[in-house]
This record gives sequence, C-alpha cells and structure tokens, in this order.
Amino acid sequence: MYKYDQYDSQILQERIAQFRGQTERFLAGELKEEEFLPLRLQNGLYVQRLAPMLRINVPYGMINSTQLRRLAHVARKYDKGYCHVSTRQNIQFNWPDLADVPDILAELAEVEMHATQSSGNCIRNTTSDQYAGINAEEVVDPRPYCEIIRQWSSFHPEFAFLPRKFKIAVTGADTDRAAIQLHDIGLQVLKNENNEIGFRVLVGGGLGRTPVIGSLIHEFLPEQHLLTYIEAILRTYNLLGRRDNKYKARIKILVKAMGIEAFKEKVEAEWAHIKDGPATLTKAEIERTSAFFTAPNYQEINDSDAQAQLDALAADNRAFSKWLIRNTFEHKVPGYAAVILSLKPTGVAPGDITDTQLDVIAELADQYSFGEARTTHEQNIVLADVKKSDLFALWKLAKKAGFATPNIGTLTDMICCPGGDFCSLANAKSIPVAEAIQRRYDDIDYVYDIGDLDINISGCMNACGHHHIGHIGILGVDKKGEEYYQVQLGGRANEDAALGKVLGPAFGREQMTDIIDKLLNVYINHRREDEIFVDTYSRIGLKPFKESVYAS
Repeated sequence: MYKYDQYDSQILQERIAQFRGQTERFLAGELKEEEFLPLRLQNGLYVQRLAPMLRINVPYGMINSTQLRRLAHVARKYDKGYCHVSTRQNIQFNWPDLADVPDILAELAEVEMHATQSSGNCIRNTTSDQYAGINAEEVVDPRPYCEIIRQWSSFHPEFAFLPRKFKIAVTGADTDRAAIQLHDIGLQVLKNENNEIGFRVLVGGGLGRTPVIGSLIHEFLPEQHLLTYIEAILRTYNLLGRRDNKYKARIKILVKAMGIEAFKEKVEAEWAHIKDGPATLTKAEIERTSAFFTAPNYQEINDSDAQAQLDALAADNRAFSKWLIRNTFEHKVPGYAAVILSLKPTGVAPGDITDTQLDVIAELADQYSFGEARTTHEQNIVLADVKKSDLFALWKLAKKAGFATPNIGTLTDMICCPGGDFCSLANAKSIPVAEAIQRRYDDIDYVYDIGDLDINISGCMNACGHHHIGHIGILGVDKKGEEYYQVQLGGRANEDAALGKVLGPAFGREQMTDIIDKLLNVYINHRREDEIFVDTYSRIGLKPFKESVYAS
C-alpha cells in the first residue's frame, strides 16, 4: 500500500496546525459558527445529535496494522471505546470532544491517516473493490489509479469549494463491488483489443433525495488522460452546477437537466484545452505509483493439498464449514484466500467495532495477512491474503473476538447508517430496526435457505445506508413527529445496478419484522431453484409483494 512521502507529511502537519488555531479561535468565541462550519467540514468534523462526529479517510479501503492500533488507541483515549465503518470505507468516531480533535488528527498523522476532505463540498475519499489486486477475474488492479486520484485531488485549489460533495469510485473487474454506477464519477479499468489500459467512464450517478444511475460518457479513455478528463468533468460541473439550492447541486442533477450528450459536449470542449497538459500521466508516474502495490511475499503452495486439508477440517466442524462458505473469498494465488470479518453479530450496530477488536484485527493482520486489512462498503473488514492452511486457526481467534458470524451476503449482513441515535439529519432510528431483524432471524439455517439478500437501512433521504440499492431498502421517514419506515424493493448495487421501487405507505417500527416476514414468504412461495430474492422480484414484479403486505 502507498506510503506517504515528505510532501504528504508536510501538508498534513501544516493543515493540523492550521485547524488547531481555527478550533482554538472558535472555542474562544473569535470565530462564528457559520465561519467555522466550512473549516471543520474540510477536516472531517460534523456536529451530530449528541456530539461531534469525526470521519477518518481510509483511501480505497486499505489500512495497515499500525493504523488499526492507532485507531484503537484513539477510540480508547478520545471516544467511548469503539468506532464505525462507513459505507464509503471510512472510519467514524461518534463521541470526540471538539477541543480534542486537533490532537486526534495529530496522532493519526503519525501513522499516515487523516480526515482531510472526508466531508465538505470537495472531492471525497476515492473508493474501490475490497478484493482489488487479489481477484482472479480482475483485468487491472485499480489501486494505483485510486492513489493517483487521491494525490491529485488532495488540496486541489480549483475544487475546494464545489457546488456539492463529489465522490469517485474505481473497479478493475467486470463484477462491480465498488458501485461505480452510483457515484459522481465511476471508473472501470479495462484493456482493449491491443492490450492497452483505459477507463470506461460513467458520470452523474448518486443516491440521496434524487437517486440516479450514472450515464456512460466515455467508452475507453486511455490511461494517460485519466486526470485531465476527470478535471474536465469537474470544471464543467464547477462552472455550471447549481449553488442556489443544495438539494439540486449534485452533478447528477446537472447531467440529468442537460442530458448526457449536451453535458459530454461541454466536457469534451473543456478537455480539448487541457488534454495534453501537465496533468497528463506519464508511463514513469504510473509505474512509480504501481510499485506501491506489488504482490506480497506469497509462498508457493500446492492448492490441491491445501484445499484437501481444509475440506477435511470442514467435514469435522459444521460451524467452521459454514464460515468457510460465507466468510471467505477465492484468491488468485494458489493456496490463499481472502477472509471477511463480519461486523454484524446480533445486538451490535452494523459496522461498529470496539478498540479491543481493532487490536485483535491488527494482530491477525500481522500474523496471517502481511500486516494489512481492508474496509468494505458492506461495513465489514477483509484480510486479503490468508494461507488456506491458516484459516482454521484464524477462524477460532476471530470467533473468540466476536467477528466470525457466518452471515456474509445474507439478510443479517445488513448495511445500516447510524440513524437517529446519532445523526442530527435523521428522521428515524436505523439501528433498532437492524437489531430487531437480526434477532428475528437468528436461525442461521433459515437465513441460508433464504440465500443472498441485501437489506439496506437509512434514517433519512440522504441515503447513507444506501436503501435505494438494497434488494430490500428501508427508509426512515417522519410523519407528524413520529418515526415510520418506507420499504423499497428490487435495488441492486452491482454491474446490473437498479434503483428500488417504493412498496407503498410506510410502517411503524414495531411492524418492520413482520413486514420482512411477509416479503420473504412471497419470495419463498414464488422462487425458482437457485433464484435469489432480487431475481424473483425482477421476474414477478412488485404486485405480489404489495398484495401480501397490505392485505387486510
């Protein structure tokens, strides 16, 4: 993974010193709230319902054991002993004191972590596939390009105050685990018939109040033009995007209003001025960045022997067998596997992780995965490079630490925003709904019978829980001061991205588990062999689900 150079370190130290002074002036009453607001946002600091929330960037999900241990330290010293993995692969602290934030940022900078541009109307943290670099079907490792974008976008003076926040996602495989169609810019790294590397470029995707699937703006952008083309898109947006209404300020609104062809014409005209300018990538620069993502020192392993030994252990231990099926991912290197550590045990808010667990993951990463881990969009943690011969020992340790629940991809592996328990924007609480569903479906064999199912829960229309793209999406709404929940069906976040359709009138919180029961019963009664929930929904449509749920 990338290591900061002297420029990265100097910039961070200067930013921390600057923000320390700004914070002291605000606490002394020398800065008004409206003056401090843009300053704190560009340093990752929100004011939530009960306390500040500090969002820490985890670039493209990559994090090392030293950083994990520092996050554990911060959780213990400055927070309440835990943190939260967000749907954009970042880490959030929900209880820091405002006066302590500069100290937290200083401690994080020592291990090459920061909160710069994790909020505010700027280019946010670039996200990617949690299996980047180890996936056998991957065409090109997207991480070097993510890092190039990170370096280019950090403190970019032209894009520090965009009309609205801006998010970029990159994948290097046909199977999309980065949700590139739901980002302001989505990039798929690929190769053409001449084995040249380029990008399929999508623009204008996003969720929130107006969910939109991105539009194709370039079929194959040669890799050397990556930054200049992104810059042309951003310049066009910066000039033409609305600033009079924050609800209509995202690039998706601009693209939709103009139409993709008219928007592309503006972008191409802007690009013509900068196409071969200073931001054009050289082969040397791409090679320099790629050198930070070379393969670790894998051992030569006979995969057949390793798998036979693993199968024998699984045959003697049903719990381990279930975990292998659900919580491991095939690795491109023989004899290795990726492990998903579930942060979704019953009774724990999805994505929450304690200081003790962070320390344990750091130890597991050092012992079994070359000292590295990855955060995921699904609010879990991945150890990407584990020998198959180590899986049984790792499973026992993970089970002891509380993150070996064998539920990855199932209905209890929910995506859930913090909701009204923390967020001042939320209309309703999300976490109690998630917990109620977890407790209702605690029979893992029944959960397996249901099969793959994405349940996504948001506490408001800002869609931090990505409810629009859940197979079952749940949105908290306010009805005359009371919390209700609207259900949507049929969303997808992968290469077949789709937005869910609203089922009908909203339900009270106490009804939600019964509503899920009814939806699942319709699925069970109509599914064909090996058909998952969302496929059955696509085949039979909304009507049978609606009739069952609203039957008198």
